[in-house]
Amino acid sequence: MRRRLKARVTAVNSTNVCKSYDIVGDIAIIKVSADDAENAKKTADEIMKLYPRKIKAVFMQISAVQGDFRVRQLKFLTGENHTVTIYKEHGCFFKVDIEHCYLSPRLLFEHKRVSNLVTQGEIVVNMFSGVGCFSILIAKTSGSKVYSIDVNPVAYECMQENVQLNRVSNCVVPLLGDSKEIITSQLVGVADRVLMPLPELAFKYLPYALLALKSSSGWIHFFDFQHATKGEDPIEKTRQKVIVCLDALGVRYSFGFSRVIRSVGPHWYQVVLDICVSGLSSKFLY
Repeated sequence: MRRRLKARVTAVNSTNVCKSYDIVGDIAIIKVSADDAENAKKTADEIMKLYPRKIKAVFMQISAVQGDFRVRQLKFLTGENHTVTIYKEHGCFFKVDIEHCYLSPRLLFEHKRVSNLVTQGEIVVNMFSGVGCFSILIAKTSGSKVYSIDVNPVAYECMQENVQLNRVSNCVVPLLGDSKEIITSQLVGVADRVLMPLPELAFKYLPYALLALKSSSGWIHFFDFQHATKGEDPIEKTRQKVIVCLDALGVRYSFGFSRVIRSVGPHWYQVVLDICVSGLSSKFLY
């Protein structure tokens, strides 16, 4: 699709107006360079012409994802001016309001990878669940119990509907609030596995992920944004940052799978580390 769109846009404009785009349900969200913003409508029209049955609306992203609720400012370009859609992934359905909550189709591989690691009977804490993509897919795959936390009330409402839509209300427990507060008050020592799919806060909240682990051991899936210039390894830089934190807390640990998920800007990368925690020191626990 990207090659076809590039060819069509190039035919209409002399510039490659569309830097990148996401498709969420029947909505396309495009990103454009500042000097090509005036031509964004032409790109939107080409998307609609290429996929009239698939895409019903096109928006332009005009700000970075930001704030506690992880939202981005959008400008409507063409089609039906609606921001609520149903996103389909791995046999699951997710209602999402793209104006008021965030969902990235670029995590499709990670959603499946992590859900396949969870075994029946595990208890999972998802500290930053959004509309519930990780949580619901885990429940559908393994039947495991997932405490699914998000601070954004719109994302939480969508998550509640998605739990019903995907018939996993017996497995997924939606919780509204700050995950560090919810873990401290309700979920200390309950989890076999903790998910931290919010790179902006994962490092700051790492001690609370450890606090949630059952019997002082288990797995943490840690997501981070890492800057790495030419010759630097973003995965290794992320490991070293985490090592300093875990060593200071007296944690026994090892690293499992890790990978660069995607580039998010010049010399910036989204990275995931799977951390196996085998024990915590008494100074952390008490």
